[in-house]
Amino acid sequence: MLLSSYQETPRKTGVPRDVLRWLQSLDLSLYPKNVRRDFSNGYIAAEIFSWYFPKDIQLHSYENGTSIANKLSNWSQLEKFFHKRNLNVSKELIDGTIHCKAGAAELLLQDIYVMLTNRRIKTVQDNVVDFTDRYYQEKLPMVARSTATKSVKNNITLSELLMEPDILINRKKAHAVLDLHLQQRLQERIDDLQRFDLKPSLGELAVRLPPEAKKNEESLSKGSSASSRSNVSEVRSKTSVQFKEISVKQNERCYVTSSIDSFSSSSA
Repeated sequence: MLLSSYQETPRKTGVPRDVLRWLQSLDLSLYPKNVRRDFSNGYIAAEIFSWYFPKDIQLHSYENGTSIANKLSNWSQLEKFFHKRNLNVSKELIDGTIHCKAGAAELLLQDIYVMLTNRRIKTVQDNVVDFTDRYYQEKLPMVARSTATKSVKNNITLSELLMEPDILINRKKAHAVLDLHLQQRLQERIDDLQRFDLKPSLGELAVRLPPEAKKNEESLSKGSSASSRSNVSEVRSKTSVQFKEISVKQNERCYVTSSIDSFSSSSA
């Protein structure tokens, strides 16, 4: 019965089967049924590392509580241990695990498994984890998806507000969640136009043709260029006149005799 329940858990928790078998082999005092909730306080993580580094981690200094003080105390001790052993554990994953962000505890558990066992695993999560419930909302029907206020409530936890009382920072987080929610809504309307009774605009229905003014300008420019070319050709044709040389034959006359004859006739 236990094996069958463990075989069904990877689909529910988003953790690979090899990692779940590894957790079962450690014989922990508390097996994580809900990884996101049970890993938030850091007690199970400390118990896992105590099996590999028993001299560095003393479990009596860790408390298995759900308060924010217990979470911060446990993870601060673990961060000191990570720094001492030069273990590369993402601060972003730790913060996401403390605040029960979607996908943070699963990725942290996989990193711990690879770090301690030096094995490679195939991640179950195909999508990029952004610590929001976006991928979960996309699987739901449109009627069951969260509203704007519900998305803010789901993605900003109470522990975040208590740990960071600055109003401006929390306001920025809320605006980021609302922007993401609006983007999802716009994408839904684009994917299913008939459901939202959205009709394409006149600009989208119109045939894409160049404006009339542009056509007129193009025609005028073409006409002016053609007329200018014709005028140039006419001028060239007029100016390029070829003169033919005509050879004239003159009669051979004796200018001396003709002048004497005219003188004698005038004297008579």
